[in-house]
Amino acid sequence: MQHAVGAPLPPPHGPGTGPVGWSQQAQHPGHPGPPVPPPAGPPGPPPSSRPVPPPPAGRPAAPPQAPPAQQAQGQGQGWSGPAPHQAPAPVSRESTGHIQLPPGGPVPLPAPPAEPGTGTATLAVLLIGPAGAGKTTVAKLWASRRRVPTAHVSLDDVREWVCSGFADPQAGWNDQSEAQYRLARRTCGFSARNFLANGISCILDDAVFPDRPVVGLGGWKRHVGPGLLPVVLLPGLEVVLERNAARSGNRRLSDEEVARIHGRMAGWYGSGLPIIDNSTYDVETTARVLDDILARSIASPPAW
Repeated sequence: MQHAVGAPLPPPHGPGTGPVGWSQQAQHPGHPGPPVPPPAGPPGPPPSSRPVPPPPAGRPAAPPQAPPAQQAQGQGQGWSGPAPHQAPAPVSRESTGHIQLPPGGPVPLPAPPAEPGTGTATLAVLLIGPAGAGKTTVAKLWASRRRVPTAHVSLDDVREWVCSGFADPQAGWNDQSEAQYRLARRTCGFSARNFLANGISCILDDAVFPDRPVVGLGGWKRHVGPGLLPVVLLPGLEVVLERNAARSGNRRLSDEEVARIHGRMAGWYGSGLPIIDNSTYDVETTARVLDDILARSIASPPAW
């Protein structure tokens, strides 16, 4: 039976020494057992006056032991229990457990891979596209099929971390919803930099508009670094409307809103960014095309 720390142990089972192997001296630390009466007979001399036998030949004499009262002075006035536990050594704020993690900095351009595709390159990817383009599905598959550690961070997932006070843009775009979008982008950027600093690639997805470069693409470049590789995923409007209809909750938009967003996304044509029209591609094919485009972007980064 276990007992709470600081509580005395249960009494012995019998008048003797209790169960086999149990003695009255084996008490809980700091809780001495009941006093043991002295043996019958004439009292002997006090401990201080008893003669000390000489040490064996060839062995130095041990220093005299201080009385218990003097020993207690080093542990605090009146302290007679065990020595207090020492405080643990402070742990660095920049460490997790005992593993030192390097800080995340601006992500540079990766080195060109020595094999087809992105290979084992550590890179940061931004997958751009309208709602219903399949960004999240493609990003998850591409990240899971790589041979090196790769993380997927979705802006919508991070934005929905706000539970109380969530500013849903579908209820009207205002300063609060704009601020929460900016906060989510900055959080995703910090996450990507930390992943890259610790050897883990990262792919982010967001509906970035070409007519707002400072807030959208420029913001991602500031948050992540110049090594971020943007790719646009832009299927036809009919495909986007069909995929949006299969959504639920606040991820599903009205047909008018989907058409408006898709029209604004068309401005990426002629921007110099690589564009994938996955209207006729399944997810597997889109992920392979994405990897090929990223390999070319590493060798010849797009100007943006």
